[in-house]
Amino acid sequence: MTHGPPAPARRRGRPRGGASDARERILAAGASEFAEHGYDGATMRAIAERAGVDSALVHHYFGTKSELFAAAVDIPANPARLVPQALEGDPADAGARLVRLIVTTWDSPTFRPRGVALLRGVIGNRRTSSMLMGFISREVLHRIRERIGGDDAPRRAGLLASQVIGLIVARYVVELEPLASASVDDVVRDVGPTLQRYLTGDLDEASPGA
Repeated sequence: MTHGPPAPARRRGRPRGGASDARERILAAGASEFAEHGYDGATMRAIAERAGVDSALVHHYFGTKSELFAAAVDIPANPARLVPQALEGDPADAGARLVRLIVTTWDSPTFRPRGVALLRGVIGNRRTSSMLMGFISREVLHRIRERIGGDDAPRRAGLLASQVIGLIVARYVVELEPLASASVDDVVRDVGPTLQRYLTGDLDEASPGA
């Protein structure tokens, strides 16, 4: 009795099914791991094991943990990439650049519906909000603190985040007028100086009229 050549051993990490199937399984595994363990607790290795692929394939499709998180929870644009870009350049007008980036991004008709849906799902859901805040703290606020530098960097980053979150919720979720219908330039003019003060100004100086 003759036997044919042995079947080639399956390569470790080779996805079951096609590339699209592997990517979807990684996304599903990522969503589950982030939900169960939070952003800090989830690891690329655990996500790969859950999806049944090698961790190298996870990095191939998504690059970094923050990019995988953004895709898994359907964040339309990854703030871990956008915010540091806005802070590059002259520190004297970083506040205006950041406001302009935020408003032009959220005003996009392809971004706004998904962004608003995400925020509405987060508000009132403790697990989801905790997961998202873990991501923001690790990937966004940490980079802002590093960019600002100094002993008061955590305070500045926290104040900056509070202003940005308030702006987004008021303009896009609550649709508070006249902010909701204000032009990009008007929002930059009105909010930019506040962000600039949080970034580089004297935080202990009393506000005008105080």
